[in-house]
Amino acid sequence: MHISEMFRLVRGTQHILDVLDVLHQGRLALRIHDGAFSAIDLTARHPRTGELLSTVKFMVQTLTAAGELQRELTCDGLRAAEAKGNQGGRRTAIKAEKTDAVRTAYLSGRSIAALAREYNVSRGAIRTAVTDPMPEHTTAGYEGTPAPELAVTLDMPGTIADFLRAAELEPAEQAALDQGVTARRGQGYALRVRAVPSVHRQLLARCQPLPGDPGTA
Repeated sequence: MHISEMFRLVRGTQHILDVLDVLHQGRLALRIHDGAFSAIDLTARHPRTGELLSTVKFMVQTLTAAGELQRELTCDGLRAAEAKGNQGGRRTAIKAEKTDAVRTAYLSGRSIAALAREYNVSRGAIRTAVTDPMPEHTTAGYEGTPAPELAVTLDMPGTIADFLRAAELEPAEQAALDQGVTARRGQGYALRVRAVPSVHRQLLARCQPLPGDPGTA
């Protein structure tokens, strides 16, 4: 089992020891990639009894105490910053004045990857911008207002895509088709279209029965 840092998994000394016992019983190895615990072999056990070595227990207790102290200091610092009107956490990669434009583009059908390339940021930064509620988009003052639709991805059969491309579409419908990704399906293909549900419904409403065998459609 891989974890980035020990305190992402556990919170106290006894919790660590319990987790190590569970992993040992399941014959699972634990790899910690960062932090003080990454330099310790937490799998070292007595060859006869199978118990954790005393040195391992001592290091676990020492480092856990240090981690608890660090968390307390961090919490004290965050409370002091909040009292001064400062907000903790990392600065967002997307500036506040661009967040509305990113969210609007996403809701109109633009993909996370395309927006990340356009704004030269990671996909995670785009996800944060389109999902985290900004102060002006919170529920205060918007009681009774429906939440904005989120884009969903649907696979459209190629014959339907070809039919719709020849039709006169609204700008949002045309944009959804233009940004679709082709996926091969046997002898044909499917068009992977990302758009808000209302656009999908509009496209579906434009479809017509296709001629098939005599007497069927």
